[in-house]
Amino acid sequence: MELALLGGAPVRTEPFPSWPVYGRREEQSLLSVLESGSWGGYNKKVEEFETAFAALHQVRYGVSCANGTVALEVAQRCLGIRCGDEVIVPAITFVATASTVLLCHAAPVFVDIDPVTLNISPSAVEAAVTPRTKAIIAVHFGGQPADMDALQAVARRHRLALIEDAAHAHGASWRGAPVGQFGDAATFSFQMFKLVTSGEGGILLTDSEALAEKAWAYCNHGRRKDAGWYEHFALGTNYRLTGFQAAVLIAQLDELAAQSATRRANVAHLRKLLSSFQGLRLEPDDPRVTANPCYLIMLRYDPAEFGGLDRALFLQALQAEGVPARPTYPFPLYRNPLFRAANLASRLCSEWRAPQDYASLNLPESERVCRDGIWLEQNLFLGTTRDVEDIVAACEKIQKLAARLTVAHPAGESAKIK
Repeated sequence: MELALLGGAPVRTEPFPSWPVYGRREEQSLLSVLESGSWGGYNKKVEEFETAFAALHQVRYGVSCANGTVALEVAQRCLGIRCGDEVIVPAITFVATASTVLLCHAAPVFVDIDPVTLNISPSAVEAAVTPRTKAIIAVHFGGQPADMDALQAVARRHRLALIEDAAHAHGASWRGAPVGQFGDAATFSFQMFKLVTSGEGGILLTDSEALAEKAWAYCNHGRRKDAGWYEHFALGTNYRLTGFQAAVLIAQLDELAAQSATRRANVAHLRKLLSSFQGLRLEPDDPRVTANPCYLIMLRYDPAEFGGLDRALFLQALQAEGVPARPTYPFPLYRNPLFRAANLASRLCSEWRAPQDYASLNLPESERVCRDGIWLEQNLFLGTTRDVEDIVAACEKIQKLAARLTVAHPAGESAKIK
């Protein structure tokens, strides 16, 4: 037996399930919009999808928009986030969670994550509150809901707005209640890799009629639903979802429950197989999470159990064995060039100031997960238990033969391997 990276036969040659998944339902739904002659954001399917998605999450109002980034921006604008305000965000998340704060001329305050859930740490949030703090954005990372009990308590105590960034968490639930109803607003993404997708798209959910009306107006050039087309009551823009996107999303939504159940079952199988495996750790489930759609599965890698093999070389070996795993973010969000002082400061607004020295910030759990984290994406778990067993078999093979890699490719040479 030889490692595939060294010329041996790979554990797996057939592809894992692909994404996105589509079928006859999407085709028929798209055709109905095509034939209707109403292709834009006022097609009846847009409102049909908004109603269905809000109902799934047991929230009164859904306002669709162009993408998840826009949804975050709209949520903050409609909650009154403005120049000089501070918004607390996790350091492990996609850039939009923080860049939309800047778009509203406010300042992101990065806090550390919980080492088990990878979600924003409520105690870190509490410690970061200042007189300028106006909101918390809680990301349900990988599909696992954040600690909404603790975060709601912090928000109430300090009279802060609470926004759920649920881009990964379609259909997730906390203590039996779907995410999307714990904050003042929640936002979801329908980008191509998300669990419900139309290529791009987003939605804002809220139980507040006033907030929903503001959001709808902002996405529709300041119009009101009860007024004329050329009557504009507030500053807004065109952030609408199209009828074609809504058509696809309606069909996609029908498959979410079954797909999530398949993923959960396969991830449970992975957890069982890894329970006695040293070197790759899958953190335990939080019993308060009653539904996790498993958007990203995070493994923690211990090189000591692989003969000192660094993570980059391990991943190259794993990919060669036919398992498309990848590393987590290369660094916490605050290390991005966007947050360097020269790119910010007074150009945002006259009252803007950095609440942290982003360049020197060091949040230990966020730094650690960027060093030892490995992601397995959701589509790998849409197949059978054999797919899961192949993932573990590839890891076991690499562990058994790791010494051959360390001899063939000494430290520092992993980047040369193709």
